Amino acid sequence: MWVILQKEIRQFFSSLIAYVVLGAFLVAMGLMVWVLDIGGLTILNYGYADLSKFFLVSPFIFMFLVPAITMRSFAEEKRAGTIELLYTRPIGEWNILLGKYLASLILLLFALLPTLLYVYSLYDLSLVEIKNKQTGAIVLKNTMDLASIMGSYLALFLLGAAFTAIGILASSLTKDQIVAFILSVFLCFILYFGFEGISRIDETTDFAYFIKQLGIDFHYTALSKGLIDSRNLAYFITLIGLMLYLTKIKLAQRT
Repeated sequence: MWVILQKEIRQFFSSLIAYVVLGAFLVAMGLMVWVLDIGGLTILNYGYADLSKFFLVSPFIFMFLVPAITMRSFAEEKRAGTIELLYTRPIGEWNILLGKYLASLILLLFALLPTLLYVYSLYDLSLVEIKNKQTGAIVLKNTMDLASIMGSYLALFLLGAAFTAIGILASSLTKDQIVAFILSVFLCFILYFGFEGISRIDETTDFAYFIKQLGIDFHYTALSKGLIDSRNLAYFITLIGLMLYLTKIKLAQRT
């Protein structure tokens, strides 16, 4: 598994597309969070020390970023015929699968790490001067809810992990990277927004609420508020496990 993981990371960073994808993600997020004043939600205009817009737009960016990372995982192996070489080695299908999955997840973390600069910048912006009533001294106090932001980052990581599992599955279904990318984007979109859309047909029933809970959006939104609920964690773990299991079944077919 570790050999596969190292190979995937090395191959990704040896291609120009890696730097284009990561660079485009960081530029897009920087513009959306700091520059483009859509709905008055840029950090500088919002008036509150939080990253709500960052976590609001991230799912839309992830729907294209993650498929771009995962599209070559199995599709390129099939196109080049190297997938057969992997099968002949003493490496189990789960080791191959987990190696590629973890490699893609690590690459996603590489993309997320620079965004911690947003937290640092916001921390400085949220410092306010407060006068001590007893001593008269001026002290700096931070008004940022750091715990909530860290909880939102956990939600974003789980969302990325789920999209990565979906992207790996899509890549295992075809030999064409472009087809894998489009299929992955489609599946991510359907699983994120599809159940929410179906539930709105008749929102007055309990069944509609049940349908809404099947979608990723429901659980991501709940976690991104900074409230860690075991039910939401269980949902993401189950979804990731299901996608990986379906990929394992596809790999077992050797087609």
